[in-house]
Amino acid sequence: MIDLVWLVPLIPLLGFIINGLGRNTLSKNLIGFIGSAVIFISFAISVGIFFALGADANKSHEIFLFDWISAGSLHIPLSFLVDPLSSIMLLIITGVGFLIHVYSIGYMHSDEGFGKFFSYLNLFIFFMLLLVLGSNYIVMFIGWEGVGLCSYLLIGFWFTNSSYASAAKKAFVMNRIGDLGFLIAVFLIFTTFGSVEFSKVFPQAAQLMPGHATIILITLCLFIGACGKSAQIPLFTWLPDAMAGPTPVSALIHAATMVTAGIYMIARSSVLFDLAPVIQHLIAIVGLATAVLGALIAITQTDIKKVLAYSTVSQLGYMFLGLGVGAYDGAFFHVITHAFFKALLFLCAGSVIHAMHHEQDMRHMGGLRKKLPITFWTMLIGTIAISGLPPFSGFFSKDEILAHAYESNKIIWAIGVFTAFLTAFYMFRMLYLTFYGKYRGTHHAQEHIHESPASMTIPLIVLAVLSAIGGFIGVPESLGGHHWLSGWLSPVIGHHAEAPDHATEYMLMAISVVGVLISIGFAYVKYNKQNQVPVADEAKRSVLENLSYHKFYIDEIYDAVIRKPLDAFSAFFYKIVDRKIVDGIVNGLGWGTTEASKGLRLLQSGNVGFYIFMMVAGIISLLLYTYLSI
Repeated sequence: MIDLVWLVPLIPLLGFIINGLGRNTLSKNLIGFIGSAVIFISFAISVGIFFALGADANKSHEIFLFDWISAGSLHIPLSFLVDPLSSIMLLIITGVGFLIHVYSIGYMHSDEGFGKFFSYLNLFIFFMLLLVLGSNYIVMFIGWEGVGLCSYLLIGFWFTNSSYASAAKKAFVMNRIGDLGFLIAVFLIFTTFGSVEFSKVFPQAAQLMPGHATIILITLCLFIGACGKSAQIPLFTWLPDAMAGPTPVSALIHAATMVTAGIYMIARSSVLFDLAPVIQHLIAIVGLATAVLGALIAITQTDIKKVLAYSTVSQLGYMFLGLGVGAYDGAFFHVITHAFFKALLFLCAGSVIHAMHHEQDMRHMGGLRKKLPITFWTMLIGTIAISGLPPFSGFFSKDEILAHAYESNKIIWAIGVFTAFLTAFYMFRMLYLTFYGKYRGTHHAQEHIHESPASMTIPLIVLAVLSAIGGFIGVPESLGGHHWLSGWLSPVIGHHAEAPDHATEYMLMAISVVGVLISIGFAYVKYNKQNQVPVADEAKRSVLENLSYHKFYIDEIYDAVIRKPLDAFSAFFYKIVDRKIVDGIVNGLGWGTTEASKGLRLLQSGNVGFYIFMMVAGIISLLLYTYLSI
């Protein structure tokens, strides 16, 4: 079964080709069926591979397909690596991806670009599978660039809206910055180890001393690449703007798969990062800062998708915090649970937007609980899961990261716990503003509010179940579990961060749960009991609220510090260097030739006597030159 892994990415690629070519001729029902079926087939094969790997004593298989690049000492095969890490990613990508494809059938059914949308989704799945299956950094990089391309196409899917097109360009350009770091790291890896194959690089790297300068440089460049793809400070501003794409895009790319590529890459390269403690500390600090910043911005947003977007930024920061303190399995655990509950939350938001006729402002919602019962209950489960209440999935994964952070640094842990409290507050704020209180929209819109069709609600129910029970794959020993996931990943991630003793872990859990409950209670009083609604008038908001609402003016700072100087610099080069100097030289040569020819053409008088005179003068000149040069 493992030998059939090449079919997993190939089948979605076929779906892309069929739907892409037949987007204007095939019916929407057939396009939706093909687009979803190819992902389900890949999921079925992935399940078979997962169980075959579990029954196999050898937990790592490299499936060679063919020699791809061979030049001098550089040999890069197209081969896939099937091991515990990649097998879990296959299940997430194809499983959650299938549910999002089914959801898209109902959500996008009235869109004229239906066929194109499904072809893009299939292509994205293909590249994401290529990214996680690659047995070397080059194949991973091809998938890495591919998902960047697909995110550009999907974010700007409604490109006739100029702001959506700008959001797509922003995502593409900002990701290119990170991708350059990744590419430089690949060059350094080949220069240092003579290969880009994981199986050859990691054993050689393990022989080096921790803190080796080359390893630090390599891991720094890899981290820059991860910052771009996984939206960490300073390369995070593209992700909230990416909400311009259709809601299924937000769920697939910016919750479940693409943005976790950076975490996957670092976890895959854990051997390298363990040798660079300085970079690990940097990852922890950047991750923690991103988590706090994302949460502080989310608490005042009024667009339901923007709340979830900054929540994603914050949760990705948590994952980086786990990576930075050496809890690779804990960070990857949060990747899994986050894929469940954040995909669920985005799809629930899409269901609300669908019912509200594309209204996204929570100030115009309220009282939707009874009209959208399935959406409400599933969103409640997702909200509880992300808030970290037991026994839902987010409690186990987030608590594991915080426990390891406590062992690493108490201050980091305290800030992380504070961020968890903020998470619970802004998520329940969103829930209360959307589903509780009185309806605040127009009477006409209220009459047409209805629950979403089965193609949209069934994926919500499945994801809600996974969000509720998904955490049981990582129950810690302190709660009577054996942390199945940690044992499963141990062949890939041999190093496991020190966990606190059981008494300390109970204390940490209690602090986290009590704080979360207090945050939920505060949100309940403010937005349900008192029915407070965020004000639109800036003058009525405090200075801190305005800072948060305007995202701390980070985009404006980037605009003033980076974009405008670059624009001025490019304008100077265009007007002065290009037009006056470069064009001046080129045009000057042409002008000089033209002006010189005006004088020389007067010599062409047609007088034969003058021509003979000039010929004799030329001969005499040559003779004088020859005589004088002897």
